[in-house]
Amino acid sequence: MVKAIWNGAVLAQSNQTEVVEGNHYFPPESLSQQYFRKSDTSSVCPWKGTASYYTIVVGTSENADAAWYYQNPKPAAANIAGRVAFWKGVKITN
Repeated sequence: MVKAIWNGAVLAQSNQTEVVEGNHYFPPESLSQQYFRKSDTSSVCPWKGTASYYTIVVGTSENADAAWYYQNPKPAAANIAGRVAFWKGVKITN
């Protein structure tokens, strides 16, 4: 089981992540939704498309834009559509 952990909280866990460029992309149903707040931030990847972000909130701590997803990726990245990946200190364990 792959887990995403930050500040002592399990943000997501799944046996069915997709690994792209070394990042585990978790299915949306594997997220512990109470820790996620939509962000206005977006970025563009030349081959994946436009990414949207979540800020992670655990207790009184916030990790701004620490999770991202491609809602409507380009065809080359169709396997990660709607899946969520992490950075900014979020630990990924197996």
